[in-house]
Amino acid sequence: MATFDQFRSVVPAPRGFFANLLAAALTWSDRRGTVRALRALTDRELADIGLTRGDVEEMAHRR
Repeated sequence: MATFDQFRSVVPAPRGFFANLLAAALTWSDRRGTVRALRALTDRELADIGLTRGDVEEMAHRR
């Protein structure tokens, strides 16, 4: 317990760390869902929206 208290007083948590962590996790989850949904489409369905199988990862990582 003393080690934890000592470490905590020396290295404070940066402001917004947990907010940034949560935002990163949500972004990752959204991208993962997008990739999953696009991969579930057939080649014909992808062609209808102007994509190919090779475009799936790129589209998921666009901002």
